[in-house]
Amino acid sequence: MNTIQKLTVNAVAVTVLLALGGCSGMSARDQNTAIGAGVGAVGGSILTGGSAVGTVGGAAVGGIIGHEIKK
Repeated sequence: MNTIQKLTVNAVAVTVLLALGGCSGMSARDQNTAIGAGVGAVGGSILTGGSAVGTVGGAAVGGIIGHEIKK
């Protein structure tokens, strides 16, 4: 993994952690959606080598999965 990819993954991880701090007023389902999107974005970024399309695609898939958990 090169330096740009490492920086991208770290930036996404920090953004997810900061965003989760704003989840206190959300319902459990909304929190699961946000967490799923964050995890999916990081996973998509890692799997595609930092591709923006992979990151966004991972966030979308993760958000859907997070939304559907414990429906």
